[in-house]
Amino acid sequence: MIITRRAFTAALSLTGLAALAGFSPLRLINDALAQGAADVAKPQSLPDMALGPANASVTITEYASMSCSHCAAFTENVFPKIKSEFIDSGKIRFVFREFPLDIKAAAGSMLARCIAKDDAPKYFAVVDLLFKQQNDWVLKNTTETLIRIGRQAGLTQAAVEDCLKDQKLLDKIAADQKYAAEVLKVQSTPTFFINGEMIKGEQSFEEFSKRINAMLKS
Repeated sequence: MIITRRAFTAALSLTGLAALAGFSPLRLINDALAQGAADVAKPQSLPDMALGPANASVTITEYASMSCSHCAAFTENVFPKIKSEFIDSGKIRFVFREFPLDIKAAAGSMLARCIAKDDAPKYFAVVDLLFKQQNDWVLKNTTETLIRIGRQAGLTQAAVEDCLKDQKLLDKIAADQKYAAEVLKVQSTPTFFINGEMIKGEQSFEEFSKRINAMLKS
């Protein structure tokens, strides 16, 4: 891999549970309250990539790793139904945030950011493509496959290589992951927040639909 590792090591160690030792029940309750919608809603180092109206009454925020097979399965099997039923109709807003579990996932996230720039629909399209080709670039020829995907999206090989060596972008991804781990208590992927309420792990469309409809009615 061409990507540098300096800023990423600390972020990857944030998922341990040792810090929970000795917490009182009251402290745990207060920590849970801190995971409210306000803390989840504000982007940190990187601008949010989102679909749906900014003023939607329901917002789903997903934290995902591009190397996570469960995240890929959600994107392939569940997200299209959520998009068709709730996002395209303007009922909800869906935010995708990077929580890379390894250096290859970070590289995929960096490439998606470089290709899309500020174009959220394009970003989601690149993320979808990366998940569909996950086995190719995560398990096999990472750099070569990412270069090919980047070139298909209109970047030169040099532009892809520059993207994967962009320390400032890597630092921002690591900083956002640190915030998610320390403040929001994200420990694994995928993790979702629906109006600030945490849901861990891959869920069915039916489960999302039940929760979304209940919030839309409230």
